[in-house]
Formats: sequence, structure tokens, C-alpha cells
Amino acid sequence: MTAIWFIFALMTGLAVLALLWPMSRRLALAAVPEGEARIATETGFYRDQLREIDRDAARGLLAEPEAEAARAEAARRLLRASREPGRTAGAVGEPALRRRRAASAFALSTVPLVALLVYGMYGSPDLPAQPQAERLAHARAAGNDLAAAVAQIEAHLAKAPEDGRGWAVLAPVYLRVGRGEDAIKAYENSLRLLGEDATRLADYGEALVATGDGVVSSRARDAFERALRQDPNAVKPQFYLARAAEQDGDRAQARTRYAALAAGAPPEAPWLPMVRDSLARLDGTAPSPAPKPAAGPGMSEEQRGMVRGMVEGLAQRLAEKGGTPEEWARLVRSYGVLGERSKAEEILAQARTALGNDPARLAPVEEAAREMGVVTAKAAP
Repeated sequence: MTAIWFIFALMTGLAVLALLWPMSRRLALAAVPEGEARIATETGFYRDQLREIDRDAARGLLAEPEAEAARAEAARRLLRASREPGRTAGAVGEPALRRRRAASAFALSTVPLVALLVYGMYGSPDLPAQPQAERLAHARAAGNDLAAAVAQIEAHLAKAPEDGRGWAVLAPVYLRVGRGEDAIKAYENSLRLLGEDATRLADYGEALVATGDGVVSSRARDAFERALRQDPNAVKPQFYLARAAEQDGDRAQARTRYAALAAGAPPEAPWLPMVRDSLARLDGTAPSPAPKPAAGPGMSEEQRGMVRGMVEGLAQRLAEKGGTPEEWARLVRSYGVLGERSKAEEILAQARTALGNDPARLAPVEEAAREMGVVTAKAAP
């Protein structure tokens, strides 16, 4: 505790000294007639300039003709400054000296007082010191290992933004903690710096799907198609392109893609139940119990839960505040892709009520419902 007050006293003294130093120089010059002080300042400047010219000439930075010309010009200005008439005004008056002394006394007394008042209002001198390493250790002890890791990687990338591997490591972490937009930017940086390969492109497309509430957008579809050109046997791009066809209402194409994926899958593949559920949904048969969320092969349970959380967050917002027809359509499509037909039917009914059964506004919602095979009786007008 004593040490911190000593440090504060030292910092306050330095601040006061910084204020008083220029004033003390002016006070010292005040004893000299003002004109003489100005002449001394200007002649000193030109003498310094002459010495600088000599140094540059000695180092070869100035050719001799240029050095001579510069010396001549500086010498002329030096003579003019030292002989200029009207520069010998009297000394600074006593009122000016009194004002400067009063300003010095004010600074000496006020700066420490203000510092103490501010620290008393906003400071916390009783809290123990917490260096960065100790804070990170406490964060890990409190179960915030992931947040500490993200902070470390972000600090590294702030200093080395061209480290593609750093962006590749950070992107899935962002996705895991629900920072979808940041994950997309991180994947884009890794693709730009490391080049395209099937895995990075597929993961980038998956981040776009997760951020888009399970909808395979045109950007995501383009990423999956580029991934397949890199590796025609990659599972994740095939799965999402099948899902994209399903969302577009091209059930035949979707079934062909799902069937090809299932035919080439090893029996123990963890993503095979999702493919079979999708085929069952397209064939109109009952899907297997507890269908998986709209998440692609290779995603962890945490990531699947995150995708479901995004969809449910959109549903809650639309239920509380309403939304555009496109948002209602996206929610119907998302639940259809999740395989939750009853939820999709419930959202369709809510959309019809929220949009006032206006056929023009309901058109995109009804279209999404038809694509997902969701049909409910329309409300009576």
C-alpha cells in the first residue's frame, strides 16, 4: 500500500515539473531585456544551422558548392538578426512576472489536489494488483479457457495480421462461441492468405450456413462447389449441396445427392443418420427419432446446438417483435431443414397471423412452406 502512494507521489511530481519547467525558463529569460533575449535566440538558431551545414558537408551529404551557398545564406540571416534595429525593448514588467509566479504556484498546488480527488472518486487503492499473466490464470481457473485463448490469438493477429494459420485456428473457435460474422471473416482471411483447399472452403461454407440460420445461401453454395472441385469425394460439400437442392424445392436432385452420399458412406460414419433422415423426409416416411439439428458432417454437438440456438433466437424475435416476410420464410425453411415439421407448421400459422393473411406479403412464406413440404390449412378470412 505504501509503495503505490509513493508511485503516485512521484507521478504527480513529474506532472508538476512538466508544467513548471517551461515557465521557469521564461522566468529566467525575463531578467534579460526582451529584445536581447529574442536576438540571442535567433542568432543561436542560425549558429546551430551553420554547424549543421558543416557536419553535413563533412559527411558528404552536401556537395561543396551547395554547402557554401547554404553557409552564405545562414550567415546573412545571422547578421540581419544580430543587427536588426528596434529589438532592445525594456525588461518584462513586474505584473508579468507576478502572473507567471501565480501560475506556477497554482500548478504546484492544484495538480496534486485534483489527482487525489479524481483517484478518491474513481480509484480502488484497496484492490490487489493483477498483472495480465495473473488475470489470464484466474480466467482459466474460472473456466474461461476458451475466452483466454481467443484473447491471446486476437492479440497475436493484431501484431501479425498476415498469419493465415492464426486465422485458420481462430475461425472455428469464433464459430463455437457464437461469433458467426467474425468466424466468416476469419475463414475469408485464411483462404486469402493460405489459398483454397477443400477443407477450408467447406468449413467456410458451413460457417455461412450456421450464421444464416441453416439456410444454404448462394455464397455458401459457391464455397461448397469450389470445395468439390478441389476434392470430389469431400463429404461436407456434398451434404450441403444436397440440402441446398432441398431448400430450392428440387427434391429429385436433393434425393439423388443424399442417396449417392449414403451409398458411399462407411457403416460407422457419424453423419450417416443425418443423411438417412433427410432421405426419409424427402420420401415422406417418418424420420428416425430425435433428428439432428441442421448441421453438417463433422460438426460437434456444441456447434449443432449453436445452430439450433440461432434458429430459436430468430423464432423468439419474430414472435415478440414481428419481422419481414423474408424473415418468416427463412424461419419456416430453417425448421423444415431441421426436420421439425410441426415447428415449421406452427411458424407458418404465426406468419399468416402476423402478416394479416395478405397474399402478396405471404407469398415468400408460402413458397418456403411448399419447398419444405409444409402444408397447413389457411386461417379463415
